[in-house]
Amino acid sequence: MQVSPPIDRLSGLLERFRVRAQLHHSGVLCGLSHFDACEGYGYLHVLRRGWLRVSHPGARNMPRSMRFDEPTVLLYPRPFTHRFHNPPAEGSDFTCARLVFDGGARNPLARALPPLIALPLARVPGLHAALELLFAETDRVRCGQRLLADRLFEVVVLQLLRWLLDHPQEAGVHPGLITGLSDPRLARVLVAMHDAPGEPWTLERMAERAGMSRTAFANTFREVIGQTPADYLSDWRIALAQSRLREGHSIKILAEELGYANPSALSRAFTVRVGMSPRNWLAKTPA
Repeated sequence: MQVSPPIDRLSGLLERFRVRAQLHHSGVLCGLSHFDACEGYGYLHVLRRGWLRVSHPGARNMPRSMRFDEPTVLLYPRPFTHRFHNPPAEGSDFTCARLVFDGGARNPLARALPPLIALPLARVPGLHAALELLFAETDRVRCGQRLLADRLFEVVVLQLLRWLLDHPQEAGVHPGLITGLSDPRLARVLVAMHDAPGEPWTLERMAERAGMSRTAFANTFREVIGQTPADYLSDWRIALAQSRLREGHSIKILAEELGYANPSALSRAFTVRVGMSPRNWLAKTPA
């Protein structure tokens, strides 16, 4: 029996849609702390010592209040209002970072993740070494501390994403990109499309890459990811087009890169997916 070689399920995504971390706080938090969605950031909080009650005012489909009594990591991949309630006098010890997902709400990874992932540190193998380095940097000021802490936070995010790909059900991930990358057969197709979006990805070619019949592949893809292979490919191409347009690339160049017959074909597909032409979308998008 031939065993497929392992594949890198994240690098192609993160090379095109970076996740950047910015050290926000290190030390004790006492009483009430606000983290408002209007700031436009996601957050990664590490509860190192003490207890925490976190509330989500006005949130739907989320617990209004949660309590944590052991070292825990809390990942908010998208802007989401949350409040920390800590002991008013002695407080609890945290190391926190703001997160910026390239493309904002259009970032495929940010869209695929639940609004909150909260995990005891002991649940994520491999996280201990990265956190030890991070804590060593944030516990005292040294040259280059902020830059190094930012990079180490990004390592922690990557470790969490690795864990999520192997445990999507435990994290409450809904059908989408993460669950697709968790399926070895579908992952081969998704990684190939991410790496070469301009290739002619017919249903036959995708099914062959997955090692499945056309019907089995189409049905499995729709069940696990929540949309058809053609719709996923179109969404991926348009997300890349949006990212590249913001970088200043022309529609003509993007049409060639993304597998469209001409700029008009890309513009039509863009308008169907986004609801406005590339020119109008770019004019309305903040720099």
